[in-house]
Order: sequence, then structure tokens, then C-alpha cells
Amino acid sequence: MIHDGRDTFGGYLEDFSPGQVFRHWPGKTITEADNHLFSLLTMNDNPLHIDENYMKDHQHGRILVAGPLVISLLVGMSVRDTSGRAIANLEYERITHDAPVFQGDTIYGESEILETRASRSRPDRGIVYMESRAFNQRGEKVVTLRRRFLTPRRGG
Repeated sequence: MIHDGRDTFGGYLEDFSPGQVFRHWPGKTITEADNHLFSLLTMNDNPLHIDENYMKDHQHGRILVAGPLVISLLVGMSVRDTSGRAIANLEYERITHDAPVFQGDTIYGESEILETRASRSRPDRGIVYMESRAFNQRGEKVVTLRRRFLTPRRGG
């Protein structure tokens, strides 16, 4: 049998159960180029994210990575293990920045399934509710978020 990656990309509703934890691999080291490009693409010209000289006198003393970059990275890391088959992302909530992220930090992620349920209106799909957490290379939690996605049911 040939496997082409689609067989293991995300899951069906029945593949998830509350308490399951997925550790996402590999991690991603955030470079200066990543942070600057993301800031430019999103028109975020806050000096916290792009001006090294300005940040010398700031409490952190160095450039901070734009928070939405870390959020996007965490969500992206989780797709292969969780929402790769998703029909739609339904909701993001409870997003917290738990610690600063700096250029050169490596981000790792994990996701815990909190709840699953069949769709009330469409029997061929269901909703997965999960919490994802990002950690830096020192194991410090830097971002937490919860989201819901709509995924197919087996045989649906």
C-alpha cells in the first residue's frame, strides 16, 4: 500500500477524544527575517518588532517577535496532527501571550483535545474543541489559545 501523506494529515471526528495531547514536531526557530517579513506583510510597524536601536532602552532590551506570528505558527504546527481534514475553522478564543518571544527563539507546540461533538445540523461532520500551547526552547509557555474546527466524520 502506498501512503502519500493525506492518510495521516489531520483526523476525522472519531479520531479525537477529550484528554488527548498531540506534541507537534518539528519546532521552528524564528529568525529576524521571519519577524521583519511578518511585520511588513501585516503592516505592523511598531518599533517593538522592527527597531533594534529603539529596543535597546526598552525593558526587554531587544526586539520582540510580533505576537500574531507566534499565534499563526502555533496554529500551523497543529494542522498536521489535528485539523488537516477540517472543513472550516469556526472560532479562536482565549488567546494569551504568556511570555515574550525573541528573534532566535525556537517554538514548539502541543494541543489538547477538550471536547468533541457531532454537528447538530449535519450528521456527516462534527466539532473539535482544543487548546494549543506554544513553548520556547527553555520549555517556557509563551502562547495559549483555544479553537474549534469542523471536521468530517468517518464514512460521512
